[in-house]
Amino acid sequence: MNPEERYQSSKKVTLVTLTVNFILSIAKVLVGFICFSQAIVADGIHSISDVISTLAVWIAIRISREPADREHPYGHGKVETIAAKFIGVLLFLTGLIIIKGSIMTIINNDIKEPGVANLWIALISIIVKELMYRYTYKEGERINNKALIADAQHHRSDSLSSIAALIGVIGAKLGYLIADPVAGLVVALFILHMGYEIFMEAVNELMDKVDDELYQQIREVVCTSEGIIDIRDLRVRSHGPDIFIDLRVVVEDELSVVEGHKISRRTEERIKDSISNIQEILIHIDPITVHKELQQRRDQKLDV
Repeated sequence: MNPEERYQSSKKVTLVTLTVNFILSIAKVLVGFICFSQAIVADGIHSISDVISTLAVWIAIRISREPADREHPYGHGKVETIAAKFIGVLLFLTGLIIIKGSIMTIINNDIKEPGVANLWIALISIIVKELMYRYTYKEGERINNKALIADAQHHRSDSLSSIAALIGVIGAKLGYLIADPVAGLVVALFILHMGYEIFMEAVNELMDKVDDELYQQIREVVCTSEGIIDIRDLRVRSHGPDIFIDLRVVVEDELSVVEGHKISRRTEERIKDSISNIQEILIHIDPITVHKELQQRRDQKLDV
C-alpha cells in the first residue's frame, strides 16, 4: 500500500470514530448527570478521552506521511508511536480522575438511584463501541498503523467499561445503590490497565525492542541465502509502518567485491519478498577470517 492510500484509509477511520465518539460521549455524560449515575458519567468521561485520543491519532497520521528530510532521515513514522504513548498516558490519568470521583461519592454517601435511561445508554454504548473496536482494529492491522491499533484498544476498553457501568446501574436499580459508584471504580481499573498496556507497548517500540518472531524470520531468510555462511550482527527497528534492517553477514574470503555485492543484493531481495513494509536494508560483508579473529577476541575478553 502506498503512503497516500494508507493516509486516506486512516483519515476515513479517524473521521468516523471521531464523530461517533463525540456524540456518544456527550450523550453518556448528560444522561449520567441528569439520571444520577456515577458509573455512566465515568463511562462518558472515558468516551471523551476517546475523542481526544482520536484527535491525537489524526494529527499523528498527518505528520507521519511527511517524507524523510535532513532532520528526520528515517521519516516521520515514529510520531504514530508517540501518539500511542500519549493515548496511554491519557487513559491512565482518566482512570485516576474517575477513581477519585467514585471514592468521594462513596465517602460522602452522595448516592442516588439512577434512572432507567442509564440502562439504555449503556446498552447502546456497548454495541457501538464494540463495532468501532472491530472496525478500527481491522483497518489498523491492514495498513500497519500503531496509533490506530492503540485507538482501537481504547474503544474495546470503553466497551468493557460500559458493561461494568450497566451492571452497576442494574445493581442500583435492584436496591444496592452503592453498586453504581463501585461500578465507576471498576470502569477506572479497566482504563488504568489499558492505559498501562498501550503506554508500555509504545515505550518498547520507541526503544527499538525487537519482535522475536520478525527477528527469527529475518535470520532464517538470510542464513538460507546462497553464499552466506553466518550472520554476525542483526539490528531491526521500526518507524511507524516501516522497518529498517542493519546486518553483517559472513562470506568466504576469496570472493571478489562484485560477487560480494551480488550476494548482498540477492539477500536484500529475498528479505523484501518474504517480509512486507521493509523500507531499507543495509548489509555489510565480513570475510570469514575476519569473523573468526573477532570471535576469538570476544572469547578472550569473556575469559578475562
